[in-house]
Amino acid sequence: MLRFNNKAFVIFVVFIMAAFMAGCSGGTDTQNNAGNEQPVAKELSGELIIFHAGSLAVPFDQMEKEFEQLHPNVDVNREAAGSRACAKKVTELGKKADIVASADYAVIDELLIPDFADWNTLFAKNQMVIMYTEHSKYKDEINSDNWTEILLKEDVQYGHSDPNTDPCGYRALMVWQLAEKHYQIADLYNKLDEKRPERNIRPKETDCIAMLESGALDYLFIYRSVAEQHKLPYVELPPEVNLSDLNQADFYKQATVKTTGKTPGEFTTQVGMPIVYGVTLIKDAPNQENAIEFLKYLLDKEKGLKVMEENGQPVEDPLIIKGEENLPEELNTFLLQ
Repeated sequence: MLRFNNKAFVIFVVFIMAAFMAGCSGGTDTQNNAGNEQPVAKELSGELIIFHAGSLAVPFDQMEKEFEQLHPNVDVNREAAGSRACAKKVTELGKKADIVASADYAVIDELLIPDFADWNTLFAKNQMVIMYTEHSKYKDEINSDNWTEILLKEDVQYGHSDPNTDPCGYRALMVWQLAEKHYQIADLYNKLDEKRPERNIRPKETDCIAMLESGALDYLFIYRSVAEQHKLPYVELPPEVNLSDLNQADFYKQATVKTTGKTPGEFTTQVGMPIVYGVTLIKDAPNQENAIEFLKYLLDKEKGLKVMEENGQPVEDPLIIKGEENLPEELNTFLLQ
């Protein structure tokens, strides 16, 4: 058995402690000097609140699942509605949100900036089509040349979403205006407007799908991505009419629709333009750290933007960022894509 006197024991303990501290210090210095060790990222937790367009429901559902797998302590809560309704939840109802994603980037510009948001990233595109089902009347006859004749038949029902809450709604009306000019059919817009009853207008475009599937509607003006996501047939419209072609931007400007504005009694004139989606971070986002991390995921070509492509919504490449000087530092990398 080894024996120590008091003096030897004290020396021994001091020696061991010094060696232990030196080892710890030496290891840390090596890591710091080498510069190879990165600080451990803070584990995200809590909630993330996203208000988004109804036409983003399918890709954002997929993104929610993937993001929560990457960050299991984050609970993503999404609310789908018409894009204008999403913005007004923030501006008029005072509801808390972290992110707003709109089917029309102009909604963010008009209703959220500058009071509720500082910047707007344009990230995806779409086009208008006429969706139908196997039960729709004249489904075997309708095409991109004769759809105006089919819809005006007495026994045909068609609909769209509410222009005051959803961009898809005012875009449907723009399609009618542009079709009148493109096909040179006198008074076509008024004829289509008068034949469609108010009951065939619903708050957002996805609300109308149930009416279509039940047979209450034969045809629905909708985004192509929604038709493809629901695996339903659709009539593809010419580029002069479908609001998808940047080369037709000047022609689209001929279509205008008046909608309710920021405050009761105020109105805004929507002008036809190519369909481009926008997303922003709300200024007083209650879960800003989680929101920025989700935006990094959404705007990544190999992650969120890939999900958009897979769901029939082409992405903007490169991204268009309005108010880029106000973009959070963590998102600056997307300025270089």
